[in-house]
Amino acid sequence: MKICILSDSHDRGPMMARAVGIAMDEGAEAVIHCGDIIGGNTLRATIKLGLPIHAVHGNNLGDPVSIARLAHHSDGMLHYHGADAAIQLGGRRIFLTHYPHIGHGMACTGDYDLVCCGHSHIAEIRQQANILGTRTWMVNPGTVAGLGAPSATWILADLAAMSFEVRELAAAPAGA
Repeated sequence: MKICILSDSHDRGPMMARAVGIAMDEGAEAVIHCGDIIGGNTLRATIKLGLPIHAVHGNNLGDPVSIARLAHHSDGMLHYHGADAAIQLGGRRIFLTHYPHIGHGMACTGDYDLVCCGHSHIAEIRQQANILGTRTWMVNPGTVAGLGAPSATWILADLAAMSFEVRELAAAPAGA
């Protein structure tokens, strides 16, 4: 199962929808958003694409009530989990949080195959040793909005192969 992992969209809905559209074209079946969405309108274009979205909020809450309301009326397309979430996709145990330090701690437990976080606006893919003597994948997709970063980034993940690729989102064409 392929998924799109993104974070820190900061009200840049069109950029988020473009990244998810590209991921869909490459076979993605779900979206993970690691926080700092800001408002419900940020998600509307992405929800219309038809992939289930699993999202947590971050330190820039914006309007969590409107996001929760949107999730309630999304026919199961938006799962707004709150501060963090433990989910299963493609047979993998996945933990979502906004904060890298919380993600690091959860990766160390060995309870998850993959831990996804955001906040730093810096894309990173690494394996973290855990207390079970194995390693947990930890990914941070950076910022799909490109704020405070060299470029707008997101991750295309293949959960069957446990492979992850940081993607840069090219600038929108003029007039788009």
